[in-house]
Amino acid sequence: MKKLISWNVNGLRACVTKGFEDFFKDVDADIFCLQETKLQEGQIDLLLEGYHQYWCYADKKGYSGTAIFTKEEPLNVSYGIGIDEHDHEGRVITAEFDNCFVVTCYTPNSQSELKRLDYRMKWEDDFKAYLKKLEEKKPVIMCGDLNVAHNEIDLKNPKTNRKNAGFTDEERSKMTALLDDGFIDTYRYFYPDTEGVYSWWSYRFKAREKNSGWRIDYFIVSKALESKLDGAKIHTEIFGSDHCPVELTIDI
Repeated sequence: MKKLISWNVNGLRACVTKGFEDFFKDVDADIFCLQETKLQEGQIDLLLEGYHQYWCYADKKGYSGTAIFTKEEPLNVSYGIGIDEHDHEGRVITAEFDNCFVVTCYTPNSQSELKRLDYRMKWEDDFKAYLKKLEEKKPVIMCGDLNVAHNEIDLKNPKTNRKNAGFTDEERSKMTALLDDGFIDTYRYFYPDTEGVYSWWSYRFKAREKNSGWRIDYFIVSKALESKLDGAKIHTEIFGSDHCPVELTIDI
């Protein structure tokens, strides 16, 4: 059984001062994926004994960025999705193992007044095509901050957020299309009706204190891995970021 963790750390250097390494050691994941590291090469020196480290940095300093830490050395690691328009923001790392691909993803935010919604729609189509291409070779485990609450159950205030970034009909329909194309939202697979469990809370309005949150961090897997799924968790007890870590256990 393998344990995988995904966490949008909203700036790894800050998160390290708020208990990141304690959680990292305690959870003892086989594969640990990060989003929004917000750093460049050489700006942090993490001693993670027993792990291979892979980093993808945005061209723009202090922005975006992803990482994968894994106990087992991958057969191959690639960065981005092979489309120049999308590959300057450090959003995707793909690690290939014997029987699957593991992909960490930090999906572009549509931003206030939906300034980036059109770009986001293009990203969604291209990223789904990328995952489907990987699937031709091996099943895929994809995780990360996907910047969408899929259904009303996935956020505290669906009515008032209907036209806001992360809960537009357009973004939600892209998630539906992904799941309809042979992928599983693992948390909902195990907890189809669980309400009030979120992975992100605004830093404003005491949102975390009130649990006024959104579930926008996911483990999404190829349907071919359904029989291998063992469990899913959202670590709402862990602070250090405006997101909390999410977990998947799977027999791979």
